[in-house]
Amino acid sequence: MRLPLGRTAVPRSAMIAAMNDKLPTDLSCIGQPAPSGEDALIARYFAPLAKHPGALGLIDDVAAITPPAGCELVLTADAVVGGIHFFPDDPPDTTARKALRVNLSDLAAKGAKPLGFLLTLGLPRGVSETWLAAFSAGLGEDIAQFDCPLLGGDTVRTPDAAIISVAIVGSVPAGTMVKRSGARAGDRIVVTGTVGDAALGLRLRQAEAESWKLSAAQRAHLLQRYLVPQPRSAAAEALRLHASGAMDVSDGLAGDLTKLCRASGVTARIDAAAVPLSDAARAALAADPALIETVLTGGDDYEVVAAVPPAKLAAFTAAAQAAGVAVTEIGDVTAGGAPPVFRWHGRQLEFARRSFSHF
Repeated sequence: MRLPLGRTAVPRSAMIAAMNDKLPTDLSCIGQPAPSGEDALIARYFAPLAKHPGALGLIDDVAAITPPAGCELVLTADAVVGGIHFFPDDPPDTTARKALRVNLSDLAAKGAKPLGFLLTLGLPRGVSETWLAAFSAGLGEDIAQFDCPLLGGDTVRTPDAAIISVAIVGSVPAGTMVKRSGARAGDRIVVTGTVGDAALGLRLRQAEAESWKLSAAQRAHLLQRYLVPQPRSAAAEALRLHASGAMDVSDGLAGDLTKLCRASGVTARIDAAAVPLSDAARAALAADPALIETVLTGGDDYEVVAAVPPAKLAAFTAAAQAAGVAVTEIGDVTAGGAPPVFRWHGRQLEFARRSFSHF
């Protein structure tokens, strides 16, 4: 799920104005005199985060890393854009965390461990030192938590919304990356964590939840899940050792499972009632059963959906749980080329669209 401009709670122009009110007109005012405002920004807020020796202190145009022996590199990139993926008035530390974590989620689904990342930061006029300090502090905490160092990147000016792009590098033992294309008929479909929280959290931000009758704690849970994804990096090794196919759930479980099945040349049968939900999501669904479509197609879950051979299911479940990641079996892979079938309390669900798409 993203925040399509046509679905924002306020007009895009107002969101941009809010960002500009919060954030500077001239980055050259940051810090002590330096060759340029950009150099000052990098030196103050990002060079201290680039502790990996291959980052070269961010004084060069490139970084250099050596993959672990016997491993191959896994690379991915994702961007988050103000007014699309986050609200301009979201806390800057959560925006930084989201930008990094959506990429960590991709690595986790491939069974890969992070080696480091490149950050491209596009900022509109109005970005204050307060915003930048909070952004870099949140980023630094996640760098430490996930052992994923900053290696370099770029800073640019944008004409309106903030754009944060991360290109991340990971590694796996050669030949062991978990691909989308590996699922086989007979495999069991499993998903980590809980599904639907972030999409419901976005609905809360857009004031579309008056009838849900949620407690304050339940509302806070859904909002936090939208603000800060929880990449399942701890389950990467379990996935690498036991899953035949996997991908992260960024654009909606129904749509992303469809992509996995298409890549593998198979289909699947899913018991939607078995899809793991948080207490908050269950409460919302009890108040409005039609939310099942939002739960299954909304996206921004950043969980992992995987196909696991039956003989490996018990070992996979035990390994994931030992790593602190809950997994739930929700269906099975079958032969065929049709989209996966989702059944909910005896009826087949039909979706207006299976996942979010920018285009």
